[in-house]
Amino acid sequence: WIGILVLYTVHKGQFNCPGGGLLHSYLLGLLILLASIICALSALVYISMQGTISNPGPRKSLPKILYTRLLLYFPELIWAVVGAVWVSDNSVQCEKTVINGVVGTVIASWIIIVFTIIGVVIVFDPLGGKKTFYLPDGVSRNLESSQSGQLLYNVKSSATRVWEKRIRLLCCCIVQDDDHRVAFTSIAELFRNYFSDTDLVPSDIAAGLILLHQEQDKMENCPKEPEEVLCHSPSSLVADDLDVELENAAHYMLFAAAAYGWPYYVYTNPYTALCKLNGDCCRNRPTDSDITGSDRHNFHFGSILKITGLQYRDFIHISFHNKIYEIPFFVALDHKKEAIVVAVRGTLSFEDILTDLSADCEDLTLEEVLENGFVHKGITQAANYIYRKLINDGILNQAFTIAPEYKLVIVGHSLGGGTASILAIMLRNSFPTLRCYAFSPPGGLLSKSLADYTKHFIVSVILGKDLVARLSMPNMEDLKRRIVRIVANCNRPKYQILLRGCWYEVFGGDPDDFPTELDGRNQDALTQPLLAEESLMVHRSPSYNALEEESHLNSPPQYPHLYLPGKIIHIVEECSSRRLCSSDIKYTARWSNETVFSSILISPKMITDHMPDVVLKALNSLSQEHGSCLSC
Repeated sequence: WIGILVLYTVHKGQFNCPGGGLLHSYLLGLLILLASIICALSALVYISMQGTISNPGPRKSLPKILYTRLLLYFPELIWAVVGAVWVSDNSVQCEKTVINGVVGTVIASWIIIVFTIIGVVIVFDPLGGKKTFYLPDGVSRNLESSQSGQLLYNVKSSATRVWEKRIRLLCCCIVQDDDHRVAFTSIAELFRNYFSDTDLVPSDIAAGLILLHQEQDKMENCPKEPEEVLCHSPSSLVADDLDVELENAAHYMLFAAAAYGWPYYVYTNPYTALCKLNGDCCRNRPTDSDITGSDRHNFHFGSILKITGLQYRDFIHISFHNKIYEIPFFVALDHKKEAIVVAVRGTLSFEDILTDLSADCEDLTLEEVLENGFVHKGITQAANYIYRKLINDGILNQAFTIAPEYKLVIVGHSLGGGTASILAIMLRNSFPTLRCYAFSPPGGLLSKSLADYTKHFIVSVILGKDLVARLSMPNMEDLKRRIVRIVANCNRPKYQILLRGCWYEVFGGDPDDFPTELDGRNQDALTQPLLAEESLMVHRSPSYNALEEESHLNSPPQYPHLYLPGKIIHIVEECSSRRLCSSDIKYTARWSNETVFSSILISPKMITDHMPDVVLKALNSLSQEHGSCLSC
């Protein structure tokens, strides 16, 4: 608007040319129209800042102003079309600077209109108020036979279709087959179940995460009870075992990181990686039978060579083939540890993300386990794919023919860690001495019986407040309830929460004491939801109901509690400064158990603690520290 005003003021006396009156009218009309839009937007911003998230009373006039802004969109669109027609009219013979200025104005108008449309498409919820009528999964089928029940059932189905369309749109760049369609439907059901019972927008969720992080930091700053400190003091035997496993983990993490190929190598060596790969890759290429899948310019294999330090003859099989439920892996001879290493790649593509999100449960049949448990469906199918390749294609037979005295070790990071764990369970009968190192595996992986069974041969390594290691549907439901509770009961406007939260996340300081409706209530009252909290929860989602209500059926709930595999090493960063730490970060490691990871922790490092280079750095630091202690 300011730009157009300057243009109109500077060239006010230059519209006396043929057709200039049209341009003058266009600019004047656009100034008035944009001024009206700015007033409407200013009113929207001001009214949106009133009240709190759970108290919309001061914002009751917001819909009227929103519809006013929507009505102004139509004259804005019509005026942009008129401006384009006038500018393209050959009868207009004004100065070139004037015409160019008006052309720029027309282009800017169309850009604003296009981005407005895109914004509405992204933000608009096609379900609208229908989400308040969702059926819980426990509703009897008799209700669905009635007219009202059928209506509710149709709304539920339409919600699944909406999510499925969104997922298809996001994955439009990949080739879609039957497996993709099944995965899309499964993931759409997951999202529909999770989001159907809340009345929160993205900025509400952001405010909730900020409040939870500050509340969590206040709890961490409280002094610990003596019993809590003493429980982490391990015996010397356990400490020795931990040191050995940390040294092994640091060694095998190189293989897990190498499975990512050239993206990881370039990410960790941004200035020299491409030059080194261009110079060395083409000279060390194995025979075509050793590699499956696409490896353009041999960059993946060259990166694996660089990261692991192995020779090309040490590789038995390398697969870069990547589809949904089919992830890349390689098999190599590790002469230093006398092991045949199967390294599985983590999430690096849309197909891998679909595998991660296929979070339904399925049975895993094992003869020696008394109670067959449940496993993550998508990751189990990926493990089945690698199992068939290793056994049916004779890859492991070939490896043990070359090195019969070597032991089998399976490693992976993230999705690769989860896949490696389930693959180790499948191969345990045939290879009783095998070991598995799962780095930052997903939390919702194995049922309790299977998790306990794997403690004999799987070691999971978790760094800090890694989000993925705590991801499971029950944990996500718990996070949703915590967000709803703390957001609904905070008495500050949302913009204050977001502004103060951004300052806190960037610059640190003391956590804010936001006043809430919880203050001054006795403990018994805290067990009951407040009216504000109930207003943000339409009903309890099916997966949440499964957590609290005992099922009288033999079939399991859709999303039961699943846990991390094996024995768990938890690495924690020690730093004097809570925010910007120095380069000489110190880490401590201890044995932990699955209950420590039963809740999602909010932290700026909840994503970075999952990254393979950060995990490798922490393991190397601990391994070097242990080595220096031995030398002393």
